[in-house]
Amino acid sequence: MSGTTVPQPETEPELFVERLSEFTDEDLHALCEATDAAIIDGGGFGWIHPPGRRALESYFRGVLLVPERELFVARLDGTVVGSAHLLRPPRNNEAQAFAAHFMHSYIAPYARGHGLARMLTQGVEERARELGYHILNLDVRETQEAAIQLYESLGYIRWGVHPEYASVRGKVVRGFYYYKRLRPRRGRAA
Repeated sequence: MSGTTVPQPETEPELFVERLSEFTDEDLHALCEATDAAIIDGGGFGWIHPPGRRALESYFRGVLLVPERELFVARLDGTVVGSAHLLRPPRNNEAQAFAAHFMHSYIAPYARGHGLARMLTQGVEERARELGYHILNLDVRETQEAAIQLYESLGYIRWGVHPEYASVRGKVVRGFYYYKRLRPRRGRAA
């Protein structure tokens, strides 16, 4: 009998996005690992340097305590590899009660290329629609080119530029502001 090797078919990775209301220890650990990797890669939603495990764990535990904030995670083969937040307006902001914010979205560099960022964005959009929001707002640093391309491909409209949005490693970078209409336009005041 010959010693030939038959190549095994590659299995597709399991991709999943979900809204979390509590953490397992494993999920929190994986989320912190993914966050560290994203920060080091330059996409850590405001952090420039990893703040340390204790700070990240406290931060994510705190996210789950804020009534207006929902945490979504992206999973690759069951492991958390990224996250995003849906931020609802406070109850005292009736004038903007139709709009929510999509924030702090990232996928760890080691998990990119599978479409998880698109799935994560669409998952947040779907939840915002379920909650009755008409508009989803977001902002992003000009250096986050892949995110910008993704948002624009999903129909987000750039409406503004902040010339001094952030300071990253001693360099001031611009920020871009986007919105996406999730439902038909509401009536306007005359």
